[in-house]
Amino acid sequence: MAVAEKIAPGASATVYHVKKGDQGAVLDVAGFNLWYGASQALFDVSMTIERGLVTALIGPSGCGKSTLIRSFNRMNDLIENLTIAGSIVFEGADIYQSRADVIALRKRMGMVFQKPNPFPMSVFDNVGYPLRVDGVRDRRRLEETVEQALRRAALWDEVKDRLQDNALGLSGGQQQRLCIARAIAGDPEVLLMDEPCSALDPIATAKIEELIDELRGHYSIVIVTHNMQQAARVSQNTGFMYLGRLIEYGETRAMFTVPKVRQTHDYVTGRFG
Repeated sequence: MAVAEKIAPGASATVYHVKKGDQGAVLDVAGFNLWYGASQALFDVSMTIERGLVTALIGPSGCGKSTLIRSFNRMNDLIENLTIAGSIVFEGADIYQSRADVIALRKRMGMVFQKPNPFPMSVFDNVGYPLRVDGVRDRRRLEETVEQALRRAALWDEVKDRLQDNALGLSGGQQQRLCIARAIAGDPEVLLMDEPCSALDPIATAKIEELIDELRGHYSIVIVTHNMQQAARVSQNTGFMYLGRLIEYGETRAMFTVPKVRQTHDYVTGRFG
């Protein structure tokens, strides 16, 4: 395996070898830095998220993966004493400019969390929730959207006779697919997934991975995962993060076979992490 260079843990350099696809960019991150109070969590991150593809973020615990993905829909704004520098451009507009509509931004970016978090209400009302928040009351539209979202989440056949049952009665894997259905019911452009399989068993994980592959193209997907094999299976592009820095970013196949940076090589071969 050829490895071009070694970058020290504190270095800011990043090697880019991602080929720009025909899809274009859905997100452009440029020189992005983030501080929690006096503690800096992200250092000069720059990357392009390609439209319609799955981008994985890998790296050891505490390296900044979740902080970065939560910066894409400004969920970190909920944390006190947050400071940022640099830019994140979504569909041509900097999401951190003063006039940005954060609520509208979050509607355009569906979020799926580490642990399934269905609301304590029926399966139907969980999936229909984003529409009700937007004021949709038309029953036919709600029914059509719920069915479509559940079908896309590969859950319809399992719950079509349980739509009025409490969602908390579903299995863990079903709950996570329900949360994906709820996320896509709002018709987002991007799906952000923060370790969506870490609380699931292998069978449920396989179903989520199959679902991610089916959703690719309909949405631009960014997934944080601690599982390198999962990143290799589901993504087209991968970014390796370490100590708040994006060390290397490129096509997934190249990242796992011919990484450009020694630290990437050491991580993907299990020498640390």
